[in-house]
Formats: sequence, structure tokens, C-alpha cells
Amino acid sequence: MNITRGFTGRPRVHDPGLPPGQYDAGDDWPVLSAEVTPDLAPADWSFRIDGLVAEPRTWDWEQAHALPASSYEGAIHCVTSWSKFGVRFGGVSLDAFLHGVRPHGSATHVVAYAHTGYTANLPLADVTGGRAWIVWEYDGRPLPAEHGGPARLIVPHLYFWKSVKWIAGLRLLDHDEPGFWEGNGYHGRGNPWEEQRYSGD
Repeated sequence: MNITRGFTGRPRVHDPGLPPGQYDAGDDWPVLSAEVTPDLAPADWSFRIDGLVAEPRTWDWEQAHALPASSYEGAIHCVTSWSKFGVRFGGVSLDAFLHGVRPHGSATHVVAYAHTGYTANLPLADVTGGRAWIVWEYDGRPLPAEHGGPARLIVPHLYFWKSVKWIAGLRLLDHDEPGFWEGNGYHGRGNPWEEQRYSGD
């Protein structure tokens, strides 16, 4: 697979609210996926956390919805150079799920994986402390399948390839383990404000 640095998009206009190299997508929300969009009904969705935890657990749709509701309102940033402002996602803070499994003190990273098999790696610190959510609503409506519905992970302070669509689970590890794009030349962390697009950035 070839990785290109030749991203193109709309003309860059300096805006202090935009990370470097990004443009404001306005009302657009481009659909970008590494895999074919699955036909996954809420009744067939589940979310599991295992690995370095005291109590591995799986939640179905109803059990996940029974957790305290939480939301994210703000911006999202894609590595392909667009940013979208004023987004509103509804779901549950990932902290609520992690509280139920009690991570071991040795856990430092997670591999997030989708029902399709896609994976992304993240430091545990980037998905705790109110920084990540499992969401199933966008702008007050069910999250569309092409954008990760019925449910996806969002980690909005990192490039959006880390926000795994069709989320199926997290595996907690004591080391970093590259996911799909990280194994194909993308940065291990993906901080938009530091333009961590590729390995070596």
C-alpha cells in the first residue's frame, strides 16, 4: 500500500481554531473508510473490553444505553486535511465502560477494533479522563452507518482515523501495538496540532 504526502483540498486559510494544514469543511462530512460499510443492526452490535483488566466484559446495545449518558460537542479533524466544527455526538463516556472492568495498573495502551476487523492503537491516557466516547447519535439522530453507526469510538483530540467506526471493543495492553494505518506508515499517536500524520512526523 502506498502512502502519499500529497493531500489536496480547499485552499488553506489561516484560522487560529484550525490545526496546521487543515481546512474547515463547513457543512460537509466526507465519508472515508478503509473497509466496506457493514450491515450491522443495533440488535447485533456489542462492545467488549478485555486484556489487562480485572473483569473482562461485553455490553449489548441495551446494556450500553443503560450507562450514564454523555456527549461531545466541538470539532473533529481528519488526517486528509479537513476539520469539521460544531459537531454534536451523543453516547457514553469511555470512562464509564472502563470503570466496569477495572484496568490493571500495568495497562498503558489500547487496541481499538471494529466489527469489520479494522484496528487502531491508542495510549490509554488518550481515551480516559473524559477524552473519548462510544457514540450512537450525531446531531440528535442515530449515527449513520457510513459514519460508523450503529456505534463508533470518538477520540476528537486526535486525527479521526483513531476514532474507530463500527466499534466492537478495546484490548488493554502493557505496550504499544500498531493498528491498521499505523502499520501502513501513519503516525503512532496522530495529534493534529503537531501534524503527526506519518511515522517520523
